[in-house]
Parts: sequence; structure tokens; C-alpha cells
Amino acid sequence: MEKSFIDRMKQSLTTLKSEIISNLMVSSEDFKEIVEGMDPKDLADIASDDIDRKMIEALGSQELKRLKLIDSALTRIEQGKYGLCMKCGKRIPQDRLEAIPYALMCISCKTAEERRNR
Repeated sequence: MEKSFIDRMKQSLTTLKSEIISNLMVSSEDFKEIVEGMDPKDLADIASDDIDRKMIEALGSQELKRLKLIDSALTRIEQGKYGLCMKCGKRIPQDRLEAIPYALMCISCKTAEERRNR
């Protein structure tokens, strides 16, 4: 994959992560108090810190899942494995990554997994 595409996706993931944290701060007074009580850091780094019980409760389960997927995607970028399907190892199409930058699987593997889970 091209370095410019990877860089663009890394920026997109970091922005998405910051937006989720900012939205949570606006919508959850508990989350806002926890974040404000921490040492001043970049918002994108906050979700990477050890999340205590209160923070997990403040985060909606869907948002927590998205933050974990985003962190996982950022880790895969650092490891040079971003854009590879976690099931079959094939390249995930760029169109899919642009739509879901934290996608773990190619469309075929994701469809097969969804069929199994029905």
C-alpha cells in the first residue's frame, strides 16, 4: 500500500479517535471529570492509557469497541500490517478502508463471519 494512503488513514483514525473522546466529554459529565482529572495530554492519547472502571462505565460499549478498533488499526499501521485481512491475509480494498478505516477483514471474510453469527 502507498505510504501517502497509509498516512492519510493514520490521520483519519487519529481524528476519529479525538472526535469520539470529545463527544464523550460533551455527553458524559462523568467522562469529562475523569479526563479533566488526568494529567494534560493529547486527547488521542487518553484512550490509550489504562482505562479504569469509571471510564469504562462512562464509555458506551459501542464507543469503547470503536476506540479499541481504532487503537488496533493504529498499531497495525506501526507494525506494517495495516490493510491486511486478519482472517485470510489478503489486502483489504482501499475503498473499504476509506469507508471503515479500522476494518479488520476483507468484505468476503466479514460477510462469511456475519452469516455464521446469524
